[in-house]
Amino acid sequence: MTARSAAAALGVVAAAGAGAFAYGTLVERKLYTLRRGTMPVLPAGAPPIRVLHLSDLHMAPWQRDKQEWIRELARFEPDLVIDTGDNLGHRDAIPAVRHALEVFRGIPGVFVHGSNDYFGPSFKNPMRYFTGPSKQHGSVEVLDTRSLTEAFESFGWLDLDNRAGRLTINGTVLDFAGVDDPHRHYDRLDEATTALEQVRRDSPVGDGVLVGVAHAPYQRVLNSFVDLGSAAIFAGHTHGGQVCVPGFGALVTNCDIPRRQVKGLSTWSHGGRSADLNVSAGLGTSIYAPFRFACRPEASLITLTAASA
Repeated sequence: MTARSAAAALGVVAAAGAGAFAYGTLVERKLYTLRRGTMPVLPAGAPPIRVLHLSDLHMAPWQRDKQEWIRELARFEPDLVIDTGDNLGHRDAIPAVRHALEVFRGIPGVFVHGSNDYFGPSFKNPMRYFTGPSKQHGSVEVLDTRSLTEAFESFGWLDLDNRAGRLTINGTVLDFAGVDDPHRHYDRLDEATTALEQVRRDSPVGDGVLVGVAHAPYQRVLNSFVDLGSAAIFAGHTHGGQVCVPGFGALVTNCDIPRRQVKGLSTWSHGGRSADLNVSAGLGTSIYAPFRFACRPEASLITLTAASA
C-alpha cells in the first residue's frame, strides 16, 4: 500500500468515526423508544396487567424533550409503574424528574434507587467503562435522595429499597421484594426477605405473585430473587451496553450479567427454578458521556398475562 492510499484509508476511517460519534451524540441518544413485551406469570384466568418499566433517566434540568416524551407514555394507561433507579443526572434534576413522572400520580408504582440517585455524575475517562464495572473515583457530590424518595412516595409509589410491599392490581395480588443498589453493594436481601415475610404474614389472602426489583442485575441478586420464588424480575443499570456493535451486541454490561441478557426480556434460571427477567436499556446517559450507538434509549411496556397450563 502506498503512502497516499494509506493516508486515504486513514481518512475514511477517521471520517466514519467522526460520523458515528456525531450520530450517537446528536441523534441516537434522543431516539426514545417504547419496547413492548409479555410475561406469562399470572394465575390462570387473571386479566392482564400493563407494566410501564422506567429506568436510568439520568435526568438533567434542560432535557425537556426527554421529560415530555416520558409524560406522553401516560396515554398507554399503565396499570403499574416500576422505576428501577438512576433517575438523577444532575444536582438540580429533582423538579425535572417530578415533572416527567407527575402524570403517573395515583397509578400504582414501586421504585428502587441506583447509585446516581445518591451521587452526582463526574467526568471519567470513557475507556474505563470497557475495563469492568464502573467505580467511584475521588470526591463525589451527594444528592438529595430523600427529596427524590418523598416525590415518588407522594405519587403513591412503594419504596422497595431493601423492602417489600403488596399491591392488588386488576384483581391480582402482586408481592414485591426489592433491594437498594447492588452496584454499590447497598443490597440487603435479608432485610427484603424479612419484610416480605411480614407482608405475607399480615395478609388474609395468602401469597401473591412475587416480583423482584433491583437497579443493577448482578447475578447474586437475580439468583436470590429466583430462590425467593420470584415469577418476574425487573432491573436496569446496564444501558443495554450503551455502545453496541451491529450483529455482535453490547461490548460491556457494567455488571456481571451475560452480554446476551444485557437488555430486553429473557429467562433467568438458578437452582432448578426460573423467572422472567426484563432489563431496561434505560432512557439516559451521564451528561459527561452523552452517546449511544446501536442501542436506543428506551422505556418498556411489559404486559403480565396468565401463565399457560
